[in-house]
Amino acid sequence: MLSPTAKAAPRPAPKPAAERTRSFVEAVREATEQEMARDENVVLYGLDVDDPKAIQGTTLGLPAKFGAERVFGTPLSEDAMTGAAIGMALAGLRPIHVHIRMDFLLLAVNQLLNVAAKSRYMYGGRVNVPMVVRAMIGKSWGQGAQHSQGLHSFFMHVPGIKVVAPSTPYDAKGTLAAAVRDDNPVLYVEHRLLHFQKGPVPAESYTVQPGKARITVPGSDVTVVGISYMQVEALRAAKYLADVGVKAEVIDPIWLNPLDTDTIAESVARTGRLLVVDTAWTNCGAAAEIVSRVGEKLQGEVPFRFQRMGFAPTTCPTTPTLEDAFYPNARTIAAAARDLVEGRKTGWLPAERADLQSIEFKGPF
Repeated sequence: MLSPTAKAAPRPAPKPAAERTRSFVEAVREATEQEMARDENVVLYGLDVDDPKAIQGTTLGLPAKFGAERVFGTPLSEDAMTGAAIGMALAGLRPIHVHIRMDFLLLAVNQLLNVAAKSRYMYGGRVNVPMVVRAMIGKSWGQGAQHSQGLHSFFMHVPGIKVVAPSTPYDAKGTLAAAVRDDNPVLYVEHRLLHFQKGPVPAESYTVQPGKARITVPGSDVTVVGISYMQVEALRAAKYLADVGVKAEVIDPIWLNPLDTDTIAESVARTGRLLVVDTAWTNCGAAAEIVSRVGEKLQGEVPFRFQRMGFAPTTCPTTPTLEDAFYPNARTIAAAARDLVEGRKTGWLPAERADLQSIEFKGPF
């Protein structure tokens, strides 16, 4: 025992906990597992969710843990199976319906936009449709015209359905948990190339709620908004721009509907330039909507220059050479941003840096 006058030796400062790193795939799987454990009404189903490859691993181990009544595969019938999800949601369940490719959500548009999105309104708020639709987008291994499209703006157009497109493992887990708990239908957009991203993911359950964007890189010269996988390319572009003294502020909108216009507009008010990069076509797209909303908010107060980037205005190609011309990348994004800053076509294209090259898709699932 210490004497009254003795002093205890100071405690050493606690060591910070090691950062827990997980992939996007692991984050999706973990969020699903935690939500299913938290709420017995959550069910998971869709084409190949119980396949050994487990949708690139996002459903791995879940059939064994929760049983065939809560995790099960379905026939290749998007319309009927989406209708089943709506029926489950109306009956009190919280289904997560997995679509391997967004392209074929077109077969279920009537169910999603005429039934799921409108039922709460049409029944005077007496019913809810708490369902999540996971849909994958983006290039991969030459899937081309009917397997590579980003059609998220179709769903942003209609009130009653929320749209989220996380780009990090942290947001993949948090937004999926928020989507499962939401009483409205949510379209959860995941780009194939993002599945291989890694980042910090807390072990405990948490949510990333709708309607708040994130500034991922602070800057003062140009605002770059990167949607879904284009957030990754925008972060790389910021590094190319830094090499020539341009400070880009990069923003991840995360939720596309509801959209956090305020964060983007406040950034543009500071920088005076806006570049929005989407993993989809620009015509009537998410990028057009973001630019329009910022313009409406700042008109008469702050003049700004702007540009949209996305798919080339043609059908998705299959060959790597054509894909290079079809999709924006870090170098072309950086070049467009510098042109906005200087107010002219500079003709600058940064030399490719090996440390900023894109990751590669690892094959079909």
